[in-house]
Amino acid sequence: MSSPHSPEAVPGSSLSAARRTHELAFTVGGEPVDVLVVGLGATGAGAALDAAARGLTVAAIDAHDLAFGTSRWSSKLIHGGLRYLASGQLDVAHESAVERGVLMERTAPHLVHAQPFVLPLTPLVSRPQAALAWAGFRAGDTLRLAARTARATLPAPRRLSAVETRHLAPALRAQGVRGGLLSWDGRLSDDARLVTALARTAAARGARILTRVRALELTGTGARVRDELTGEEGEIRARAVVNATGVWAGGLVDGIRIRPSRGTHLVLRADRLGPLPAGLHIPVPGETNRFVLVLPQGDGRVYVGLTDEPVDGPVPDVPKVPETDIGFLLDVLGSVLDEPVGRADVVGAFAGLRPLLDTAPDGPAGAPQRTSDISRRHAVLTSEDGVVTVVGGKLTTYRRMAEDAVDAAVAARSLAAGPSPTARLPLVGAASPRTLGTLRAPRRLVRRYGTEAAAVHALALRDAALAAPLLPGHPVTGAEALWALRHEGALDASDVLDRRTRIGLVPEDRAAALDAVQALVEGARAAR
Repeated sequence: MSSPHSPEAVPGSSLSAARRTHELAFTVGGEPVDVLVVGLGATGAGAALDAAARGLTVAAIDAHDLAFGTSRWSSKLIHGGLRYLASGQLDVAHESAVERGVLMERTAPHLVHAQPFVLPLTPLVSRPQAALAWAGFRAGDTLRLAARTARATLPAPRRLSAVETRHLAPALRAQGVRGGLLSWDGRLSDDARLVTALARTAAARGARILTRVRALELTGTGARVRDELTGEEGEIRARAVVNATGVWAGGLVDGIRIRPSRGTHLVLRADRLGPLPAGLHIPVPGETNRFVLVLPQGDGRVYVGLTDEPVDGPVPDVPKVPETDIGFLLDVLGSVLDEPVGRADVVGAFAGLRPLLDTAPDGPAGAPQRTSDISRRHAVLTSEDGVVTVVGGKLTTYRRMAEDAVDAAVAARSLAAGPSPTARLPLVGAASPRTLGTLRAPRRLVRRYGTEAAAVHALALRDAALAAPLLPGHPVTGAEALWALRHEGALDASDVLDRRTRIGLVPEDRAAALDAVQALVEGARAAR
């Protein structure tokens, strides 16, 4: 068995095309690994880290790229479980609050920060509705306390005057606004960056992170795979197999029924809404506990989301956004704005599919259950031949999902491994807020790269061409694209534009930056 620290293992957390080629060569057709993880979204990358941190040998594969699926289409929020508390899912709510605190205070304080939200009390929000929302925010603060998350990490909710509300949300229609409610939650700099950090932290502990490797068939002792770059097929042998492919899980293991739910977000230019010191909670008319969120991103863009609609039929690699979703979100947003946003103001849109476990009984049973009512609790299922599948859940609880999946794999195959250490294992770039505050690098880079921000900044300082933004009006520089190619496992321009930097969320911006990024990709290939 190959040790994580054997001479053939590439040291360090850097992922690159060269490392992929090297590790793929001795993984396919080689000695069995302890754990094979299929799927490199947040849960799969988390499972690879969890297993590697327990001292197990690990190979983790994905047919595409890191965070190619659902994990890059979220609201970028790390929820404390308020929605689940309101629906009576107390265990899910508490688990969410605990995992939010783990990310914000121990494992990823460089990537997860406190985000303020304003719920404007417009004429569309009755006084009983406002009272219910305020009670919910107070209950959410109780969840924070129960999860032992510090007040300094997440401030207390409070009531706002009409003047304060307008200051935090100048785009609101002033007429009839009687005040607002201020609350706080966790917010990621970027969900795909979290997955990249997980994968690199796993790689630093010896996990082989292999993108563009498709699982054609799974068994309890490994997988038949195909290298999507060369077309070559082979076998990866393993003592235990974890299926973490999300909405695609049922295509690899019989008996897994997924009921996908589509969550759509719109992308607007920030200047369309003006200054937004806080995000917005906008109540959906006719719904008691449902809101549209307005999420300023700090990069000249604002996201507006999200929907919760059932999806039938084959699962696409990249979900399409229907015009009905766009219209719904624009209608709710327009209900509170001084100047409504039109269809022409939508410069991009994206949709993710939540991998909800379908537990409904077979056969007709009256009206179908709404996906918004299906529990977000995750499930770990072991097939007859020993494949462990983890489904359900949400981004916030990825670590607990990964831990439970590896626990099941260890138990099923009697692997020699201790308990999970990941609740206290900092990810690549993590440090205390005090340490992060002393780094000599732009604050924007610190919020995306943590302690590695100075190294990314150094690339720009050494080369004026790399210091320039990849396109006017967007802050991402050539140095960040080069760092993605050298250290973050990006193999082509799509990896850089669509997942490492998120420029690609706006098609116009993607087209404008493509040539510059492609030149960096070709330069990186020539240097190998």
